[in-house]
Amino acid sequence: MAAVLQKPPLRARLAPLVRGYDGQFLLAAAVLALLGQFIMVSVAYDIPGRVADHARNLLIAVVVMVVVAQVPPQRLQSLAVPTYVVGVVLLVAVELIGVTRKGAQRWLDLGVITIQPSELMKIAMPLMLAWWFQRREGRLAPVDFVVAGALLALPVGLILLQPDLGTALLVLASGLFVIYFAGLPWRLIVPPLLLGVGGIVVLVVMEPQWCAPGVDWVVLHEYQRQRVCTLLDPTRDPLGKGFHILQGLIAIGSGGLWGKGFQSGTQTHLDFVPERSTDFIFAAFAEEFGFVGVLALLGAYAYFIARGLLLASEASTLFGRLLAGALILVQFVYAFVNIGMVSGILPVVGVPLPFVSYGGTAMVTLGASLGLMLSVGRYKRLIPG
Repeated sequence: MAAVLQKPPLRARLAPLVRGYDGQFLLAAAVLALLGQFIMVSVAYDIPGRVADHARNLLIAVVVMVVVAQVPPQRLQSLAVPTYVVGVVLLVAVELIGVTRKGAQRWLDLGVITIQPSELMKIAMPLMLAWWFQRREGRLAPVDFVVAGALLALPVGLILLQPDLGTALLVLASGLFVIYFAGLPWRLIVPPLLLGVGGIVVLVVMEPQWCAPGVDWVVLHEYQRQRVCTLLDPTRDPLGKGFHILQGLIAIGSGGLWGKGFQSGTQTHLDFVPERSTDFIFAAFAEEFGFVGVLALLGAYAYFIARGLLLASEASTLFGRLLAGALILVQFVYAFVNIGMVSGILPVVGVPLPFVSYGGTAMVTLGASLGLMLSVGRYKRLIPG
């Protein structure tokens, strides 16, 4: 009788929580998480509490990932519309009664906590569009892409009003990836790309006139204009607007082939590299571990992205393929934009490096994204065919 009533071992009780996961995708995420913690120990060991807090954020992200991964894709579909609606309502509330910090109205005070609703849209947007195209599967028409564009434009426009260009671009990218994977014709993709390339060429040519003092770009806020102009010529204000980019470039270049060594970055620990544990952590890492270390980090990201795309391609439903494909490519955008801005090829925006940069909200969002992708892949393995 005692044997019958005896509880199964802990391993047996935990097995259902992890059964069906894509092992290689989890391994890639684990390698990046460990690299992130190692990098944080190296570049932020002298910032009180930073290393421990980063480890705590990673642990919270893992818990969020495991919880979200338990939700089957069918349930995720039913949550898409409510999540999107709640996100949009919160963005409207931010515009009406939001909290202003450092000149931007991006937060909402709920009494107990203060939240940034735009972070929710990084998850809600691909969920909503994947749900929409799943409903239209087999009878897709041009008007469906118009509706998808409208669903995407609403939250992006609200985020731009805050203003928060970096988050707006990430939400825009998450939606565009879903629309592209749903079958957007190339004849509609190529013209905007050519227009964008042409605009960049004109901007580079006209930089001396357009970036002159007193010129108003109308369509951009002044701080956004300054970021673009600083990207084009950071030496115009080396101790002011261009300081971040120039010091980041110096740190990256000084790392050489092998780097200066663990916890030995002079630019980093003499505080020349700004935000060395958050937005500019890549520059601090490059200084200490050099070109070889950067290649290793980029290789880990490449494997993670490739495995995520494979997981998305194997999803059993259109909803799963669109959702997982968009979410993994958003992580690529995060990494590309962060490394690009630190390297001086993109404007400086507040975009963290996945798994590596310090930040609680970004880490929780990452954990939720991984959980959604694991849910899609897990369902395929548990219920084949």
